[in-house]
Amino acid sequence: MKLLLIISFLFTGNHLVAGDTIEVRGAKPKLLYGTASYYSNTFNGKKTANGEIYSHKKMTAACNVLPLGTWIRVTNLRNGKSVIVKTNDRLHTRMKRVVDLSRKAADKLDYVKSGLTRVRIEVIGKKKSE
Repeated sequence: MKLLLIISFLFTGNHLVAGDTIEVRGAKPKLLYGTASYYSNTFNGKKTANGEIYSHKKMTAACNVLPLGTWIRVTNLRNGKSVIVKTNDRLHTRMKRVVDLSRKAADKLDYVKSGLTRVRIEVIGKKKSE
């Protein structure tokens, strides 16, 4: 059975905004749709929420919806490109985006010039799989 939740308001705890959706099939997999941004260069070398040092050269992400350490596949809905990243940080509490990617991940998704893009996030789990 497929359950589709359409979030039509800002859900303070998860920072989803109008038009963002979550799709759940049983317990897994989980799909999120929303806007992605990427880290400012000023964060390079600073600690993330899980204690790792952020590097713009790694394939990582900040997300308030998913547990830290979760591997996710992020697909740019504008061009179909996708990457696999690990969530190791949180977004600012007022951030309305679903994910903030490292510079390397944003480069691979080809949205650095625009700064933002619409994405689909597929939850892989606590272990990375291709």
